[in-house]
Amino acid sequence: MVNCPGPLDRVFSALADPTRRGMLERLSRGECTVTELAEPYDVSLPAISRHLKVLEKSGLVGRTVDGRVHRCRLLVDGLDDATDWIERHRGFWEEQLQSLADYLDQKQREVGPRKKEKRK
Repeated sequence: MVNCPGPLDRVFSALADPTRRGMLERLSRGECTVTELAEPYDVSLPAISRHLKVLEKSGLVGRTVDGRVHRCRLLVDGLDDATDWIERHRGFWEEQLQSLADYLDQKQREVGPRKKEKRK
């Protein structure tokens, strides 16, 4: 069986790496060149290029080439799949946490207030 990750898997995989998250953070402030994007990292330009390819395949980053200058930008719709997935599951987890809080409140009422022990 061939494992071909879908768009959602590619987005979460891209976001799993701290270097790529940092690159996205930088791009959230505006378009920049690959060289500018690489400045804060102590890695080679080929390594930065590999990170960018992951971000491009995930749909989070777009790149334009003008001669030898590669400019990168954040793509607005890149997080849509991940956002939709998180929103679909948010209700379930909020309900589970609320049920836990209700259960703990009930148990606390059954037990009553604790008496504090005096230290000697």
